[in-house]
Amino acid sequence: MEEYSVIAVDLGAESGRVIEICFDGRQLSQNELHRFPNTPVRVQNTLYWDVLRLWHEIQMGIEKAIDRAASIGIDSWGVDFALLDRDGNLVANPVHYRDARTDGMMEWVFERIPRRTVFEHTGVQFMQLNTLYQIASLAKNQSPLLQAAATYLTLPDLFHYWLCGARACEFTHVSTTQFFNPGLGDWDRELLESIGVPTCIFPEIVSPGSRRGEYRGVPVIAPATHDTGSAVVAVPTTTANFAYLSSGTWSLLGLEVSAPVITDTAYAQNVTNEGGVYGTYRLLKNVVGLWLAQQCRATWESEGQTYSYDQLTHEAENAAPFRSLIDPDDPLFLPPGAMPFRIREFCQRTGQPAPQTVGQTMRAIFESLALKYRAVLDGLADLTGKRVETLHVIGGGARNRLLCQMTANSTGREVVAGPFEATALGNGIVQLISLGVLENLAEARRIIGASQEMARYEPQAVGDWKEAFERFCDLTQNRS
Repeated sequence: MEEYSVIAVDLGAESGRVIEICFDGRQLSQNELHRFPNTPVRVQNTLYWDVLRLWHEIQMGIEKAIDRAASIGIDSWGVDFALLDRDGNLVANPVHYRDARTDGMMEWVFERIPRRTVFEHTGVQFMQLNTLYQIASLAKNQSPLLQAAATYLTLPDLFHYWLCGARACEFTHVSTTQFFNPGLGDWDRELLESIGVPTCIFPEIVSPGSRRGEYRGVPVIAPATHDTGSAVVAVPTTTANFAYLSSGTWSLLGLEVSAPVITDTAYAQNVTNEGGVYGTYRLLKNVVGLWLAQQCRATWESEGQTYSYDQLTHEAENAAPFRSLIDPDDPLFLPPGAMPFRIREFCQRTGQPAPQTVGQTMRAIFESLALKYRAVLDGLADLTGKRVETLHVIGGGARNRLLCQMTANSTGREVVAGPFEATALGNGIVQLISLGVLENLAEARRIIGASQEMARYEPQAVGDWKEAFERFCDLTQNRS
């Protein structure tokens, strides 16, 4: 069998990468072509994504392998979007989901459509950064951007449009907006109209694996354009009794299900139903993830102390266990800024000793994430009645051996870590299935398991972690 290669462009909130995914008939392999920082830009108190810089970097990476590529596809983080005018030009730089324009917007939306109704229509968890509240801020302020807009595109589909001219939005990314209605299989125009958003700007929704056009003669194929959707494709499971944890700037922990779960319990747990590939949904919950470590690292670097992530993990490993715990999802930790100070502030507010050293701070982050993972996983298992034997950790966070071991300890389940570049791999797999090179998702997952190295972690010190979990639950349920 001849070797096939496709180009997977994977844009993360901290960095982007262009990776060549190759299949030789037996094994899948990856070749990193280009990696670049994704640095937002603040102008007059608004935080923007630098999409023109990202477009330049994407083109540089594609150029390195376009002569042998069978197709190209792009994925990115969720919720953010771009608006085009009637001539197909970008009306303004896309705004970052951490921008303050969504402050107070959840309450403004719920005055016009009840919170419970929003969930019943969409099945999506409530987070201030959701696209619904971003676009609501434009409607509330009667923004001229909405008046000038002719087309709404998700960020990966903006880049697909620039590649091949196709104006459509792929399903998995659309499902993160909180204005997609899975019952209708379409944009929830009733919800959008209730907050004053013109619905004529929303284009056709296409399935993952759809061919969108060509770039210099190479087919452009929309993968699962939401990065978590692509990452879950690359979970190397051969059983249904698994959960996944896509670990990066965000931690996305969930189950693969055949239909959305939109129930009273799901609403109470504030879980989300995001579109998956080939008729699946991802029932999951977002947890603020390695964002906490990234922001601590950036703060220390600004103070003249530069640490690699390996050094930070080493410092955490040598710190005393369970000294200080935090709720990673406390609103205090959402904006960028001085994260070590905020962690100390949380601990002081909750009557705990505040971390004083780098190691104590990092230990608090890792232990708290591991404990949060157990809380979320237990909730999802109760919600669905599904037995979870193995937790697959995928993405960059799978490289963190300390956090993986802590996660096994906390959840009491085997943790299988890898692949590390799961998002790019899943992106490429959907392209290869669309091209007819791979038969289906089950075949792809079997091949990944045979061709990728995995690390396995068994639970240890379960009693100590159980005690810490009870303390964590008291802390997070009763925080002020």
